[in-house]
Amino acid sequence: MKYATLAASIMLGLLFVTFSSIFFFGTMPEQKLNPEETHFMAAFGPTGYMKFVKVFEMLGGILLLVPKTRNLGLLCVGPVIVNILAYHQLVKGDGIFNPILIVICALSLFLLWAERKAWAGLVK
Repeated sequence: MKYATLAASIMLGLLFVTFSSIFFFGTMPEQKLNPEETHFMAAFGPTGYMKFVKVFEMLGGILLLVPKTRNLGLLCVGPVIVNILAYHQLVKGDGIFNPILIVICALSLFLLWAERKAWAGLVK
């Protein structure tokens, strides 16, 4: 179980670090956006909110890579994951059954379950 938790946290951490690095280095490929996405990004991009989210994505990914700070990393990326799911369901319209979204949710839920004793204080 120890190695599965370590592998899951490394995979999830590298996913978030990679995606936020792509944003910060400006190497994101151009994508064709539907009208809803265009309006959303027109409001979302210039305000600096996207940079704010990507900083938490990077910070959470780095914290996930270190076993002692794994729970703090989950705390940072939890709201980001909820925003990603909401974006894909409500704005993009392709639903939450995208394979990468399923992997991200499965890894984060597995890590939450593996560290359930540490999180128990929040629900009691």
